Order: sequence, then structure tokens, then C-alpha cells
Amino acid sequence: MKQKLDLNTWNRKTHFEFFSNFEEPFYGLTFAVDCTKAYETAKAKKISFFIYYLHKTLAAVNEIENFRYRILDGEVFLYDTINASPTIMREDKTFGFALTEYFPEIEEFNEKTILEIKRIQNTKGLFTRDFTGEYNLIHFSSIPWVDFTSVSHARSFTFPDSCPKISFGKMTETDGKKSMPMSVHVHHGLVDGYHVGLFAETFQKLMDL
Repeated sequence: MKQKLDLNTWNRKTHFEFFSNFEEPFYGLTFAVDCTKAYETAKAKKISFFIYYLHKTLAAVNEIENFRYRILDGEVFLYDTINASPTIMREDKTFGFALTEYFPEIEEFNEKTILEIKRIQNTKGLFTRDFTGEYNLIHFSSIPWVDFTSVSHARSFTFPDSCPKISFGKMTETDGKKSMPMSVHVHHGLVDGYHVGLFAETFQKLMDL
């Protein structure tokens, strides 16, 4: 479900109009996240760490209203729930775009995500399902081989897009503390640095539970 915002009464109207005219309205931030507690919890629950931090990412996204805004035909809509389209690697090192629905309970999310991962791993090609009308998404990827300090994304400027893009890098450990880089790219007409800060703070709190 979604609701259309009244742009004339929206306090971000001028921000939205200004940045929407940019050829590249997306900007990105990269920062380290502490995953010491989350890694321990995932292992204790016998849940893949990838699935665990994907769930925490979606939980944080759904808590921050600005991350649930999407642009459709020049109008801004607020979605009730945001899901994820993660990239899933296959044995032959190709990947496919998956669709993982958000469920607040980690056990249900884990069960459904395992099935989707297996589906992708047993198909071929990039698109293995119809994403038509699926705008309530984040684009999600993991690059566990690289402890990166910044990330850029391949984008078609002719394709209308306002979905946040969130990526994780290699987990490293120093003095018993595990961490990994997290990159967040967002449309500046919808999300400012303040909101990315809220998201980062919320995500870290959820990882520390």
C-alpha cells in the first residue's frame, strides 16, 4: 500500500523539485558498522549472517520515513512497507536479482529468504522474475571480498529510479571487534544527510540488540 504526498504542503517541495532536475540526483555515503554482536547473534540463531544483516537493513529502512518515499511519474508516494532486491551469486559466479519481502520476525524472513536464494541459484540470467510495478524496494548487494572505502553504481540516467542502494563489504576484525563497510546511495530529492544519519544510527542499534 502507498499514499501520494501533497507536494504543495510538503516541507521538502523545493528540495524535491531542485534535485529532481539533476542528471544525477543520487549521492552516497560509506561508513563502517560494528557487527560484533550481530555476528554472534546470527550464529547463535543458526541464521546466515548475510540474511541476518539484510533483515536488519530492511528493518532500519522501514523505520525511516524518507527511505520509504518513491517517485512515480513526477509524484512522491510513501509506501507502507519496503522490500529488497538483493543480488544473489550462483555457483558459476553469475548473479541474479532476487526479491525478498520484509517480515518483522527474523525467523519468517529467514525461511522465505532461503527459498528465494535457492530459487535464484537454480535459475539462469539476470532477471528471473517480473519486477514490473515493484517500486517499494531497496537495491541491495554484498561485496564480501573487498574492504572498500567507497562505492559507485552503474546507472541509466534515462531510467526513472528513486530506490536507495545499499551495499556491504568485507568483514574484518581488529582487537576482537568485527566491522564492515556499508555504502548508502539515495535520491537527494527524497533523502538528506540527516536522514542517512538516522538510518545509520537505527541500523547500528538493531545490529547491537
